[in-house]
Amino acid sequence: MPLPDLRERSPCRRAARVLLAVALAGLTGGCQAVNDLCGVADNIGGMADNLGGMANNLGGAAGSLYASLYTRLFGEPQAASRAILRLRPPPPPAPVLADRVVVFKKRRLLELVRGGEVFASFPIALGPHPEGPKEQKGDGRTPEGGYTIDWESADTKYTGELHISYPDAADRARAAAMGVDPGGAIFIHGLPDDFGPHDPPRWYRDWTEGCIAVGNLAIYKIMRAVPVGTPIDILP
Repeated sequence: MPLPDLRERSPCRRAARVLLAVALAGLTGGCQAVNDLCGVADNIGGMADNLGGMANNLGGAAGSLYASLYTRLFGEPQAASRAILRLRPPPPPAPVLADRVVVFKKRRLLELVRGGEVFASFPIALGPHPEGPKEQKGDGRTPEGGYTIDWESADTKYTGELHISYPDAADRARAAAMGVDPGGAIFIHGLPDDFGPHDPPRWYRDWTEGCIAVGNLAIYKIMRAVPVGTPIDILP
């Protein structure tokens, strides 16, 4: 089988071709040729091409050496690349997804739960009248009961938001019996954008209109961990 011809390689292989030329020159006793190879780069490239072509006609030790060096220089990069890929750190694990959100209004706490275990919790702020369930539009209260996160959006002045499925059928029926509008637009949301990446360690006052507010770092974490369709329990 003929040996591969280095002349078919692109100029970017010049350094490797020079190494082959040096090895072959030393094997055949051409010490002066080795000295010449340390001269002008263009002459080195030309000589390496000539030696590479001659190697196909060499037999015995010279041909074997050429084949061995060629394989080491040009036959292993793919294997080396695969080895490097194996050494790369694994991708970060996917975020833990909550299978339930629990809000404790009196404790001002929101918990993310999976498999019955709490894996994250966040302080919250509520509306101006936090006690009792929401009954009608504008009462400043947060609903109580079991609902669902039914959509989310980052297109909001509050950095990010998750919509809570209030009012449900029971809420609408109760409001109708009272002759009032049940209201709506109840969210878990962050702070206004201009607060930046800020999470208060606790809230010193309630400031929403009935929504559940968290910090801006917190809302990103919650939105990553709470897919649409997740149930939420809002407790007194």
